[in-house]
Parts: sequence; C-alpha cells; structure tokens
Amino acid sequence: MLSRSHRSVLTVACEQTEVLLFDPISSKHIKTLSEAHEDCVNNIRFLDNRLFATCSDDTTIALWDLRKLNTKVCTLHGHTSWVKNIEYDTNTRLLVTSGFDGNVIIWDTNRYTEDGCPHKKFFHTRFLMRMRLTPDCSKMLISTSSGYLLILHDLDLTKSLEVGSYPILRARRTTSSSDLTTSSSSSGPRVSGSPCHHSDSNSSEKHMSRASQREGVSPRNSLEVVTPEVLGESDHGNCITSLQLHPKGWATLLRCSSNSDDEECTCVYEFQEGAPVRPVSPRCSLRLTHYIEEANVGRGYIKELCFSPDGRMISSPHGYGIRLLGFDKQCSELVDCLPKEASPLRVIRSLYSHNDVVLTTKFSPTHCQIASGCLSGRVSLYQPKF
Repeated sequence: MLSRSHRSVLTVACEQTEVLLFDPISSKHIKTLSEAHEDCVNNIRFLDNRLFATCSDDTTIALWDLRKLNTKVCTLHGHTSWVKNIEYDTNTRLLVTSGFDGNVIIWDTNRYTEDGCPHKKFFHTRFLMRMRLTPDCSKMLISTSSGYLLILHDLDLTKSLEVGSYPILRARRTTSSSDLTTSSSSSGPRVSGSPCHHSDSNSSEKHMSRASQREGVSPRNSLEVVTPEVLGESDHGNCITSLQLHPKGWATLLRCSSNSDDEECTCVYEFQEGAPVRPVSPRCSLRLTHYIEEANVGRGYIKELCFSPDGRMISSPHGYGIRLLGFDKQCSELVDCLPKEASPLRVIRSLYSHNDVVLTTKFSPTHCQIASGCLSGRVSLYQPKF
C-alpha cells in the first residue's frame, strides 16, 4: 500500500481495491471507499484541496472530490497495464501517469468531464518502474528495473514527443541486445526476474536532435540516460525500485535492490546543473552524495521511502519499522553538508510498531507526523519526539 497525506485528510491506497481516509490529528477513520477500483490501488495524488486522483492495477485512473465521495468524478482509460505513479503540474493542470505498460501519459484536467479527459502518450520505455517530476516541473525522472535512470531535461509537457525518434539504448557489459527502447511496440516490464545490468560509474548518454547539435543548445525534453553509481554493487546489476525527489529539487532519492534481491541500498544523488562543455558530449548530471545499506526483509516487495517536507530528513522502511535518516547528526540541509566523497547517511531514530514488513512511509506536509503502512494492511501514525 501507499499512503498520501494532504493537510486535513490522510488517504491510504490499499491492495484490496480500497481507499481509506483518516483524520491525521485524531487518527480517526473517516471513510472507506470500498470499491474505489477493481484491483489494487497503487497511488494517490491531491490536485488541490478537494480533488484527488487514484491509480490502480485495473489499468485506470480515477478522479475524486472530497465533498462527494459516493461516486467518482470520472474514470480515465489509456493505460494497458498496472498504473503505478501519478504526478501533477499545478501550473498547467496536467496530470501525468506512468504504468507497467511502459507508457507515460498526459491528461488535461482542464477539460475533464464525467466521461474522462483528453490525453496523449508522452513517452515510452521498457522496464519502467517509477516516474517523478521535479518540484518546478523542469525535469522528469524515470527509473527502470534494468538499473537505468532516464532524465528528461527542460521538460515541456505540452509538446508532443516523437517517441520513436530516440535511439535504442543498449546495456553495457551484458549480452542482452536491448534493455530500453522508446519504440511504442516494446513489451511491458517484468517486476521480478527482469534482467538488471550494471554500467561503469558516471556513464551517461545525452541524446539531442541534429539541429540542436548544430546550434549548440539543448532542446526541450532532451533525454539523458544514467546508470547511477551504487557503492558495493555487485556485477550482476541492480533494480531501481523506489524514486523520490528532494522538495527543493536539489537531489533525487533512490532505493536500489540487486537483481537477486540479496542487497538493498538507499542512495541520495545531487543534481549537477549546467550544460556540458560540448553539448553533444556525454555527461552525468547526478553525483552520489549519501548512501546506507537497508535491511533485506520482505524480498520481492517494493519499499517506498520519502523526504521530509523541508528535505532535511529521509523516512525509510526498515524491516518491521522505519528509520529516520539525516545527512548528518544535526539534520542539516543537504547543501550545508555536501561531502567531497559519498558518505553514509546517519540514523537519527528508528520507529517500530508493525507486525509485518513495512512497505511505505510518508511525512505529513503540515504537521510533525509520519505515516507508515505494512504488508498486512495496518497503518501507523507517529509524532516523534527528539
């Protein structure tokens, strides 16, 4: 399950077609949407103070209004496999979703009706796991089960991409013919058992149009493909299972697991801005700054971690509880304690209240409160004291 909190309501996405609503202050259960979808509910995103969206393994996205929860505002059809992520651009009011069909789809919520809203396929890649937008919507990040991180720079969601124009990206140090492709005919990803490959640290490829290469400028929606450095990683590669972004857009937070699920690691990567010396030369816009080894409990399940609203702390599922992590013992800002070389994250506090493996955790955006959810469906609310 995944939980999302928004001001006065805590919403919880559940495996068994349900969405639960709680009062985050009193922990009182407000309402259950017992048949929110026809399959597992995966993610929830508030669009404003009343409207929120849910996505599901039933391949649909639903819009809901807190003032009238007996029926959906509308149901959005467009994906052909499990829908796992929802993002939202508040400036353009465009909803962005991604699924295990490999598609990233844009929905125009300015023109929604009870029959849905206009949409278009924005991007496609094989083995897609998670998709996020930076807070200013200038970048889109996509993680894959084959160990790649895709970054779309100078993002323009209103621009139609020719998804077949990007070249096929081949894995390094492997006999596999192709890991990623933007061809719309590609098959969907496999959650478990997907081939995971490793490339040399700091390797990347920046793909630009020929016109942009001649002009020496970066085009909108230019694609960078990175294999993030993971310390202690084995040659058999890794799978990027969880992807989050710093609330100020300074860094990205990844949880990686080895292909054999015998290792897990949480890593923080600083965004290194600025164009390369030569616009067509390879570069890597991410630098590993902090990391920590995670408890390998609940193999095969994805654990969703998160930043605190101020970006000073990370809450990470750890066995039957969660760990609060900091960049240093004083919970300083990331920009105030950037190391010259990658350094371990510091454990600030551990919280345990579950009898099953914790799969997700989320900070309240307005209160000193953390929510966590475990495999058996139990939700816990914490108000930690330091």
